[in-house]
Amino acid sequence: MEERISKLLSGRGLLSRRQAETCIQAGRVTVNGQPAQLGQKADPERDEIALDGVPLERAPERVCLLLNKPRGYVTTLSDEQGRPTVAQLISDCGYRLYPIGRLDLNSEGLLLMTNDGDLAQHLTHPSHAVEKEYQVRVTGSVDKALPLLRRPMTVDGERFLGARVRVLSQTGESSLLSMTITQGKNRQIRRMCRAAGLTVHRLRRVREGALRLGDLPSGRWRWLTGEEISRLKS
Repeated sequence: MEERISKLLSGRGLLSRRQAETCIQAGRVTVNGQPAQLGQKADPERDEIALDGVPLERAPERVCLLLNKPRGYVTTLSDEQGRPTVAQLISDCGYRLYPIGRLDLNSEGLLLMTNDGDLAQHLTHPSHAVEKEYQVRVTGSVDKALPLLRRPMTVDGERFLGARVRVLSQTGESSLLSMTITQGKNRQIRRMCRAAGLTVHRLRRVREGALRLGDLPSGRWRWLTGEEISRLKS
């Protein structure tokens, strides 16, 4: 079946859709020996598609796993500073998988990794507004912070939508919050809490869309079922 070449490349996990379009414009992609054009379609079962002269291999099985990311790991496949990466935690899975979104070095919890470019696009595109729920341990005046967190705010020139916030528990000055957002911008929860006068001591993602972290131990991963992937795409 014919598909746009940029979609074929991103669907194999080789490049993002934008990177694929850049490579096509630069003449690095060919179809049956001829330079590909933006918007061109091809059938990988019939046509020979190559990137930098290397033919595109037959599409691998599309898979997705759930990792309980621990603190101290960066959400990337390699790190110039030599820090531990999430790729090392799933090195025995048998596939080259890419993170969907990210959790910063000191954040933990649910992280999806896949070679399914369509699934990654669906979960990260702003138009789909996929919910992400976090449990956040904070200190500071929660009573004053809640109204601020629940309405839109601008932090460092970036606009954040309000979060859905619940207080799960309080002990002295320490509070455990549930915060649900749909944007997932860089360090969004930490920046929102700081702007509301709270200090974050622990940040853990526990849900993305209909998928929950559950009791998966820290540092471990499991495959998603077909039903779970279907729910994520719905």
